[in-house]
Order: sequence, then C-alpha cells, then structure tokens
Amino acid sequence: MRFMSNTNTYVGSKIKGLRETKNLSIEEVAESTGLSVEQINSIENDQNLPSLGPLIKIARALGVRLGTFMDDNDALGPVVCRAEDREKDSSISFSNGATDARKHMEYHPLAQQKAGRHMEPFIIDINPEENQNYKLSAHEGEEFIYVMQGEVEVEYGKEKYTLKEGDSIYYDSIVKHHLHGAPGKSAKILALIYIPF
Repeated sequence: MRFMSNTNTYVGSKIKGLRETKNLSIEEVAESTGLSVEQINSIENDQNLPSLGPLIKIARALGVRLGTFMDDNDALGPVVCRAEDREKDSSISFSNGATDARKHMEYHPLAQQKAGRHMEPFIIDINPEENQNYKLSAHEGEEFIYVMQGEVEVEYGKEKYTLKEGDSIYYDSIVKHHLHGAPGKSAKILALIYIPF
C-alpha cells in the first residue's frame, strides 16, 4: 500500500494542477474562497498547508472532494490501513493559520485510497503550542473527534470544551471552531470529518 511522503509537496502541487486543469487563476480561486492570493500561493508552493477550513473552501472552488488533495490510488472496495504503514510515512502537517507556518498538527490519513468517499478519517498527532491565539474557522459538514491520548480543547462558537483520553465530541462544522492541544500538552486523536459534496 503506497502513501504520500511526509511532505506537503503532493498536496500543494495537486491543488495547483487541479486549478490549472480547470483554467482558473489564483485570483479567481481567491475570490470564490475568501482567501488571499498570498495564502493560495503559499499553499500551492508548499510554503504552508493551512487547517482544513481553507482547504475545504479550495476544494469547493475547484469542484472536488477534500480527499482529492490527499488521494494516492483509488480503490473501489474496502481499504485497509495498517498501523505500521501509517506511522512510517503517511503524515501531512498542517499549520495553525492560513498565513502562519507553525506546524501544530500531523494528519495521518486512513482512507486516502478509497474512491468516492464522503468521510475523511484521520489519526492526528497534536503538538503542544505556546501561542494560544487561535483563528476559528467554519465549513460545511460534521466532525467527530475521539481523544486517544492526552488532552485537547475545542473552541466551538462561544463555548470551550476540554476533552481527555476516552472523551469524544461530535459537532456541526458550520459553527466556527478550532481544535488544539490543551495548553502545553500534546495529544493523539481520531477524527472523522464528513463534508457533503
């Protein structure tokens, strides 16, 4: 089973290739997503991979599923993801803000080879951060988070939820939200993201 390498090059180049195939300028994508031209440039040039919110907006603007950016091969039947393969070389690092290059999360896709999927399952390693200045984002869909290790905080609208090992949360992604490690703590979570297409 092949996975993409532990870099963001694959995602950035895939976004750029899709945009060019659809004859869309960076300016057109920026206008339809509400992101800046600079943000999209930095994503396409592998300088920064933002949180999922901006990526979902780009997927919508390009008329593709979010998973299209992360797909390797398409399998029509079941997809098995072995723990040893996932830990080896299949992570994607996301920064905390669309223009902020800090890498606070490593996403390990669990179904990147499954064709036509409507859910995106990930194991996510969350690194501790000093800066607690988070930018909340919203997008269509739903998210389910299960804390496997450590402690996380979920800012959801005006509320803040602290989740410890064994806790879970299920929420509508249309409400502004942000998930991060509890102050100074790392964590590992299972995240299932549903985005209607």
